Amino acid sequence: MLLVEQEQFLSYNGEVLIFQLSKTKHMEGAADKTVNLRVRRMAFNRDTKLFVQKSSGVFSMRASHLKMEIICCSCTTDSRTGIILPCILMKKKKKNNVVKYLLLLLHNSNQFEQSFHFKLDYELKEDIRLITGPSVLWRHANKLFYISSNTCTVLSAPVQLSSVVWTGEIEDEGTVVLGIRTACLPESEDEDEFSTSDRAIWGSEFFGYAIETQKILTGTCFMPHAYSRVVSSVYICKNETLKKQLQISLVAITHKNQLIWFQDGLPKGVCELPYEKPCSVKTAIISSNDLLFVVSFASGNVCVVQRRDSLQVASKWQKVKSVLVDDFIGSGSEQLLLLFKDDSNTDVLSTFEITDLGEVNYASGINYKHDVSAAEELQENGLLTVQALETRLQAGRTSVRELQQHLGLKKKVILESCRALINLVEERTHILPSAKEEGLVSLWDDVENPPHSLSKETSLASKVAEHFKEQLWQRVVGDSLVVGVKLTESFYLSLRDVSLSLVMDQDFSSISPIIECRNKIIKLNKAFSALAVSSCPIEPPPKKMKLDLHSEKDLRKECPKRCSRVQLGGAKTVVAVTSLSPLLAFHRVCCIVLLHAKKQKHQNDSLQDSKMITVLCGKILLSLEDISNGKYSVKMLRDNSYCTGSMEDILAVLAVSVRFSFQIVSSDCTLTPVNSWLLGEMECTPFKECHDNIFCHKAGNVYGTVFNWTLKNPFEGVLTLFCRNLTVLFQCLHSLTRVLPPSCDVKLLRSGSKGVLTEQLALALEKEMLTLRSSFFSKESKAENSLTWGSEPGKKISDAPMASLLDSEEGVQQFRKKLQNEREESVLSMNQTMNGARYQEIALKIAEAQLSSDMIVWRLSKS
Repeated sequence: MLLVEQEQFLSYNGEVLIFQLSKTKHMEGAADKTVNLRVRRMAFNRDTKLFVQKSSGVFSMRASHLKMEIICCSCTTDSRTGIILPCILMKKKKKNNVVKYLLLLLHNSNQFEQSFHFKLDYELKEDIRLITGPSVLWRHANKLFYISSNTCTVLSAPVQLSSVVWTGEIEDEGTVVLGIRTACLPESEDEDEFSTSDRAIWGSEFFGYAIETQKILTGTCFMPHAYSRVVSSVYICKNETLKKQLQISLVAITHKNQLIWFQDGLPKGVCELPYEKPCSVKTAIISSNDLLFVVSFASGNVCVVQRRDSLQVASKWQKVKSVLVDDFIGSGSEQLLLLFKDDSNTDVLSTFEITDLGEVNYASGINYKHDVSAAEELQENGLLTVQALETRLQAGRTSVRELQQHLGLKKKVILESCRALINLVEERTHILPSAKEEGLVSLWDDVENPPHSLSKETSLASKVAEHFKEQLWQRVVGDSLVVGVKLTESFYLSLRDVSLSLVMDQDFSSISPIIECRNKIIKLNKAFSALAVSSCPIEPPPKKMKLDLHSEKDLRKECPKRCSRVQLGGAKTVVAVTSLSPLLAFHRVCCIVLLHAKKQKHQNDSLQDSKMITVLCGKILLSLEDISNGKYSVKMLRDNSYCTGSMEDILAVLAVSVRFSFQIVSSDCTLTPVNSWLLGEMECTPFKECHDNIFCHKAGNVYGTVFNWTLKNPFEGVLTLFCRNLTVLFQCLHSLTRVLPPSCDVKLLRSGSKGVLTEQLALALEKEMLTLRSSFFSKESKAENSLTWGSEPGKKISDAPMASLLDSEEGVQQFRKKLQNEREESVLSMNQTMNGARYQEIALKIAEAQLSSDMIVWRLSKS
């Protein structure tokens, strides 16, 4: 016979877990009994609008001379795997007043696992919490005790407290207990000097206690001490550390029947609750992204407070047995499940309601058959309305854009008219802007503009240099010289065509002054530490380049091969890397730094090609003495758990390193060991300038390796390494595989990130389109020039009317000959020819553009 003695409810992954503690008698009057802990997994069926049982499990215990009881249940994190599992705390009470407690974990296979057990000479009654580990925490005789699966020993915290209002995880602190204790008054103050109100306020205070570090946190970052006498429960909605300052958002309920919202220790809103004796508060994020506060009362009532312009009671219910928060209908957002008290029905899920105070509203005992078609029709009408509104909005945006362009054109005409009028009054000649400046295309063959003088080119280059160059720097890393030019935000360049050249400022007759180097465009965002490195092949020596050592005017050079294009505004520093040892042969060398770029123009939301420019960035001096003194060396030092390298040092290290990215996927464990491996065994510290990238200080070959660890989710992440060579890479991977679980899958990402490849594909297709268009127009113009018509020169046909030509046989023959000539001319006009060398040049350009696009598409398919 089955006797159900106790029930507990818990939500887990959208399911309702019902824990039932029952006793089974084998025969009437028998003394031996078996206690069964049964679990039923219930899922909501959206077709029948009812909860159905998916699976069940049983945990049996012999209960001779024992009294079993479920103390509490909750979902906690298993520290072994990092997975959240249901956790149940059981109590066995013996006759000699010794109480034994068992902590059970429920796995997805419905198998119960006994995590640990412990014995006490008293019963747990006050502030019992299940926390990460799993661990059990409770309060007894104004002291805090806890036990975890790692220690299996009851430990006492060195704090005195009168109540626990919250337990949970806080960033950089671990598990924290927020409690209330008697205020610690300054010893120098005389008690008689405090007024009655002062004693009332300072009689108690809030404080936080970190379990792992045994650190006391000040309570003022949670809420003022004056609220310590009235607050009964707290829920922390958000916590983060900014500039070493803990910032917390929380909601608290009080004995005064109030709900108060606190932001960074200050009250921001208050709401009067509709019932007395609130006992707990939890949150729910519904489909509209609104945050709901669900408050339960000792009387069995529940209310929901919504936070909009102010805190307001949105709904309330009575006679509620339990309220759960989860995604029960599988919509991607949370809903409330209210289980009501119903003495007439033994099924606990017979009377319920699922709601998010919006579109979702399911209740038991309602026939939905007649409402299905109406609801579907209403949903379809809503979808059509939204689509119509989106179309109207898009049309409105297009109209606004066209109106803005029209107004811009009007403004340009007015300004040009004003300039013409001023020049007319001052008797000056008004020069109209060129068609190219106005974005116009001539219908006739324009005469090419004569080449600009060298002085004009130099003055233009100097003006451009003042606008784009923010800083020129150099570093020595190993046997490499790194030269960087930091670009300004306002410089409007096509970064695909930006590169640096180094030219020695000495006249060496036996060697070329051009220094062979490779270019990289590096994006390093300080705020979010987003890192992207675009590399180029070794730059070939430019042809026909001469540099006057005494003047900066004589700059004549064909543009070298460019780097891969990066989105405008993304790259801020262009870096050139070259071998250092050949330069040191001259003991002291001066190098001129030239930047080659193509200006990017936008007109009518389309990219227009423009002329390549070459500008002078400055000079760098390099001597063996300075290098020996470490003047340009990279300095990476530890300072309070940070690496103090400057932004130039970081860029130099990344420029000379080889980048490898690995995707790490774990099927059954979280990837917390990776972070521990980086900070522990590899002795890494984050850069002060960009925290997401960390520098390895471990002695040996791996010193100087830069890591970037990005978690997509707790079971998948991307580890990026910037190392000197493959030997260092293999050492790092060998060390990493020893700490990863055996089930982890490590995959080398050969093709780069999809976001960067997508941008490169768009730019490659754009270049291919521009190449086809320019080649077509070039073909038209050159073919017209080389076209030879088939009519014989000097031979004319009279313009006599057709009727007169047909009157005689000779006229008919003349008309026939004229018609034949016109037919031949028409055929020749359709079959234009061009020079073979020109056709080969056009075909090569088109093939190169298409090959570049195809390569990026292949890399994107492999990523």
